[in-house]
Amino acid sequence: MTRAERTRQEARLWDAGRGVTPRPVASVTIRWEMHLLVTGGTGVLGRVLRPLAEAAGHTVAAPTHEELDLFDPAEVAEAVDDVDGVVHLATRIRSLQQFSDPEAWRENDRLRANASRILVDAAIAAGAAVYVQPTVAFVYPADGPVSEDTPVREVPPILRSALAAEQEAERFARAGGRGVVLRLGLLDGPGTDDYGPLAEFGATLHVSDAGSALLEALSLPSGVYNVCRDGERVSNKRFTRAASWHRGVQS
Repeated sequence: MTRAERTRQEARLWDAGRGVTPRPVASVTIRWEMHLLVTGGTGVLGRVLRPLAEAAGHTVAAPTHEELDLFDPAEVAEAVDDVDGVVHLATRIRSLQQFSDPEAWRENDRLRANASRILVDAAIAAGAAVYVQPTVAFVYPADGPVSEDTPVREVPPILRSALAAEQEAERFARAGGRGVVLRLGLLDGPGTDDYGPLAEFGATLHVSDAGSALLEALSLPSGVYNVCRDGERVSNKRFTRAASWHRGVQS
């Protein structure tokens, strides 16, 4: 039995001990220490998440792109073997000035779509318990208040891979694990272009709050959650309720 399979079994036994009717794994909340594979561990989000995860008692493997080829199924399968969770943070984000240039985002598209598929294949085969995929909150209609229940709009080419990555997390959930998608607001703070909160995007987020949200995502039920500042056009209520999440001191 793998570490991840033991984690799933312990979750069921823990519920049974409380007299709770067994539930699908996708809805089990797990709050104990896990062994995690974090891609993009040296990036903006990885540098914030890793110390938080380790402080919470998790062990983190965060190979660099030289150490792990995310497009090599055999290498990925070996890296995912016997982990409890995968957090796919690897991206190749370009500047806002390149927003309308699909070629500039080609590597980012591959990391979100192709690498996500390979990671989910490996995570399912290894029996991992949770797969976390951050995407973006810019997939909704451009006007009016929106929530996770709002249908996504026809997105620009550079955002299609984000929706493809979300579909991979959903596929992981259908296979019996917990697939969690965090639609993050436009990031500001250390390591970003740091334009400050740009209200016209409808959803913004400081990187420190993004890190704490990713940590909380490890124990959430499967689903899509918006993560952004309070009071913005994009609602964060589903996430704040599910995670009892409170943003840090960042405004």
